Amino acid sequence: MDRRSRLACSRLYLVLEPRPHAQNPRSLLDAALRGGVDIVQLRDKELGDDALIAAAEPFRAACQAHGALFVLNDRPDLVEPCGADGVHVGRSDTPVAQARSLIGADRLLGLSVSTLGELGDVGGADYVGVTAFTTPTKEDAVAGGLELLGAAAARLTVPWFAIGGIDLSNVAEVTRAGAPGIAVVRAIRDVEDPEAAARKLRAALDRQE
Repeated sequence: MDRRSRLACSRLYLVLEPRPHAQNPRSLLDAALRGGVDIVQLRDKELGDDALIAAAEPFRAACQAHGALFVLNDRPDLVEPCGADGVHVGRSDTPVAQARSLIGADRLLGLSVSTLGELGDVGGADYVGVTAFTTPTKEDAVAGGLELLGAAAARLTVPWFAIGGIDLSNVAEVTRAGAPGIAVVRAIRDVEDPEAAARKLRAALDRQE
């Protein structure tokens, strides 16, 4: 399948930084992907170009081995050298039109939404990340809550994922609000058994189909 067809089937999205797992990121990645993760995003705002390209290699390799999509955060200029399937940008990051011109038509472009007003301004994006709850992994994010998820379900025509503070304790209410998929960080990264955690999240998503 092409990238957009694979995106349309994706439900579970994992966002990871390289440095906390720099010694062996592949073990965590493989476990998460075996557990059912469809998309992995590499997020790091501080690494230089060469370091980010190097950090991307185990992400790219793991995603390729498991048939998952690999997305880079806010570096459309490095999508090609990192071998990524696309890029995700926030509202204060690279503008959508500029990002698209850098990655080309074939790669995926994701965009963040945190407010009702932003739901009407997602043109050019292949998918959207809708902020549900506050989270310490992104302290500057505005959380729209379940109301925003319900509005997104009614208004968005592209694939989208609820993100922000989502774990097994609230995934059911997130999907009941209309989210077709979720993006997580700590719910997989910070647990003893990432594969089992991913499987449980995936099972919770599948029960809502």
